[in-house]
Amino acid sequence: MTRASRSRAGRAARFGGAVGAEAAKLAVHQAVGVVSPGASADRAGQFPALLADRLVVVLGSLRGVAMKLGQLLSLIDAGLLPPSERELFQETLARLQDSAPVVPWPRMRAHLEAELGGRSAAVFAEFDPEPVAAASIGQVYRARLADGRDVAVKVQYPDIEAAVRADLKNLRTLLSVYRLIHPALDTAALADELEARIGEELDYRLEAANTLRLAAAYRDHPFVRIPDVVSELCTSRVLVTDYLSGRPLREAYSAPPAERDRIAEILFRFYCGTPYFLRFYSADPHPGNVLLRDDGTVGFIDFGLCKAVDADTAETELAALRAGIDGDSERIVALMEARGFASRSSVSRDEAYATLLRVFGWYLRDGEVSFTPAVANDLVALLGFGANRTGSVRSFNLPAEQLLRGRTELQLVAMLGQLRPRTNLHVVAREWIFGEEPGTELGRAHRDWRECQRVGSAPSSPPTSETCQSASRSTETR
Repeated sequence: MTRASRSRAGRAARFGGAVGAEAAKLAVHQAVGVVSPGASADRAGQFPALLADRLVVVLGSLRGVAMKLGQLLSLIDAGLLPPSERELFQETLARLQDSAPVVPWPRMRAHLEAELGGRSAAVFAEFDPEPVAAASIGQVYRARLADGRDVAVKVQYPDIEAAVRADLKNLRTLLSVYRLIHPALDTAALADELEARIGEELDYRLEAANTLRLAAAYRDHPFVRIPDVVSELCTSRVLVTDYLSGRPLREAYSAPPAERDRIAEILFRFYCGTPYFLRFYSADPHPGNVLLRDDGTVGFIDFGLCKAVDADTAETELAALRAGIDGDSERIVALMEARGFASRSSVSRDEAYATLLRVFGWYLRDGEVSFTPAVANDLVALLGFGANRTGSVRSFNLPAEQLLRGRTELQLVAMLGQLRPRTNLHVVAREWIFGEEPGTELGRAHRDWRECQRVGSAPSSPPTSETCQSASRSTETR
């Protein structure tokens, strides 16, 4: 067996062992429980905590793709545990959203010095060796440049590329098995797309370009903040941006309803609206990438996983959403067939319409939705997991170019399930689905800001209107 093969097999075994070891222990305890049922019940009750703790340690140490899976598991319920035990399990796994076991500073410092060519002492006036975040492929530190700017310095883990490549090969194998559940899926194409997109995350120069693009697009926005990039200090393994302060999203879970509704709308606009007004979007929504700022704005970070949307794809998506709202099942089937989602021979008009509503009904239906984890769980059930697998999408394909969009919306719904707003996002979505005037205060502030951007782009027409001056003030938390 080659060294690479051993690495791949080792990572797969450690991931499987994270679940298998605790499950085996529980089975033994349950067998012993024939003699001592009380003790068995106590041990069984400890199983979710033991499993979650083990997953945090193992997935955190594996990092890469495996750690991303742990972050997703912290947001959704795949039917692995009974309802009474899910909350503890997910709360423990939530540690992977914004922290994980860290790589010691001496090793990371040597890696940073090598990337910057030994310039760090001259570049940084201050550097805190304690990481502020430990993510899937790198650790983030807070520092201060010689010019006084506070910055975030993301340093890629040494040797992470080999680990990610091993994860991707294991994931390709898992996807081929998944085809037994969903035979219509082109799992090879999905694996190729995953490998390409996640492979891009390994080059921080691409993340720097993504961040620059989004920061420029959202500059002076009334409720969205994106950090600027210090381009001259970025390499393929080091990313330096302005430091964006803020509180973690989980602090809003107990906030008043109006505040949770407002945050939910901002998240929806950023992750679902941006693809249509910018034709480019961040495809990695999870709580660790969201910061609640004292001025009422919401900060977004970590843009290693982004994707462009071409005009034809965007218009086809919008046409399908309009057909769903209008109840035009014939149009839905035609669009699905044209884009490779399904064929008329395998899917009826009613089935296509019902599936579209089940996937996108949380914003296609005009009415308030109480977001709970159950909303995300219903989407997971469509994939063939969990206890409620009825009406799954076995007859449908997911085109590779739509993989990240599907992942983005699933994780967004899962985030909203944790936030638990009660809001009507259909009113918001009509802005990009039908081009309608905004129906919310945030929407009007966004529209006014865009008008100011257009005015400001003309040299002879600087943005000096009262509307431009007041756009951001109108959306601050009251």
